[in-house]
Amino acid sequence: MIRSYVERGLLAGAAGGLAFGLFVAIVGNPLVGYVEELGHAGSEGGQHGGAAAGEAVHHAGEGLLSAAVTNAVSVGGGVLWGLLLGAVFFGVVYYFFEPAIPGGGATKRYVLAGAGFLTVSGAPWLVLPPQPAGVEASLSTETRILWYGVMIAAGAVVSLLAIYTYGRLSQRGTRRSVARLSALAPLALLALPVALSPTAGATGAVPAEMALAYRGFVVFGQATLWFVLASVHAWLGVPSSIQTADPDYEIEGPAESAD
Repeated sequence: MIRSYVERGLLAGAAGGLAFGLFVAIVGNPLVGYVEELGHAGSEGGQHGGAAAGEAVHHAGEGLLSAAVTNAVSVGGGVLWGLLLGAVFFGVVYYFFEPAIPGGGATKRYVLAGAGFLTVSGAPWLVLPPQPAGVEASLSTETRILWYGVMIAAGAVVSLLAIYTYGRLSQRGTRRSVARLSALAPLALLALPVALSPTAGATGAVPAEMALAYRGFVVFGQATLWFVLASVHAWLGVPSSIQTADPDYEIEGPAESAD
């Protein structure tokens, strides 16, 4: 039965990854190229302008080919990333934790997508925010890997606590609006590892405004991936093999009504 879940997760992941890859290719790569030019211009200090202009004309064809290859790699990489997230979260994790995830129908998928985004991206970014090209981190590679793993674990624990809190309060008949707000309380626990983490400084010639815009792009891109992944997974519904094996299985539970 888990195979059916993983297959559904892979299909949803492919769709989400494709959307993410196209977003990176169309929006992200030009933005990254512009940021790199800013960093290069800042480091060069405006020297060798004439030579740079001549080289730009000489390598125009190479630039177009390089852009095409970069875009193809971005789309392919996005699909692979989506497949991984789809198989792990909407395949294995959804198979084991589906009954515990609050909501019904598409709501379950979006709750899982939110938990996945927090675990894989949101929590780690509190310590290691995305940095554009041309910005060098002050922490060593080993330290960054260590803290990335720590924050992934912290994000997973906080997500589970939030889901558990909402489930327990709902079972006790607590108003849903109160239960939802209470479920957000575990997010405050992320402040503890953030306070204990080393300061992740950065140096580079990229303006602070461009660095902030780059981070916004990364956050939006990852959020889009999770949204599309959850939406497609909800559209795919429940595998027919599960309905056949368990005729009493509730295909799509009713969405939670507002207070």
